[in-house]
Amino acid sequence: MPLTLEIEMKGFLRQAVPAVIVAAGLGCSKPRPIVPERPVPAGAVLFLFTRKVVGPIDLTVDGTRVPVQKAGSRKKFKRLQVSGLAPGRHRFVLLSPLEAFGPDQVEVELGSGQGEFRVLFAQDLKSVLYGKPEPAPPAAGLPGVQALLEP
Repeated sequence: MPLTLEIEMKGFLRQAVPAVIVAAGLGCSKPRPIVPERPVPAGAVLFLFTRKVVGPIDLTVDGTRVPVQKAGSRKKFKRLQVSGLAPGRHRFVLLSPLEAFGPDQVEVELGSGQGEFRVLFAQDLKSVLYGKPEPAPPAAGLPGVQALLEP
């Protein structure tokens, strides 16, 4: 009886040890930091989304709506770059009928000669709206400030 148990244990260990080694290797890997691919230019804020967003995005900077353009003909975007901002504190609010952002309100302090980046959690917003929504009036924008969704 003990001999049979010993043979079964060796067979189990032969299969279990490689599985444990692989699981430990995958679970113990260092997480990759989320950083922009290239430096953010001065006077700009780059928002990196955790997943690709479809848009449209309604962006408000310091209480004024800014029109958001889409780069190229792609349908999904990973970044939103807002450029042409003066140094100082700025408040951003991001809204979308198709996505939810966390946080949706961000305050950024821009120094002279530097840009900032923030990571925003993005997820699908599955909502059911009955009837036709009223279209929002065109965004007035701020002089010199541009917002661009990038792939």
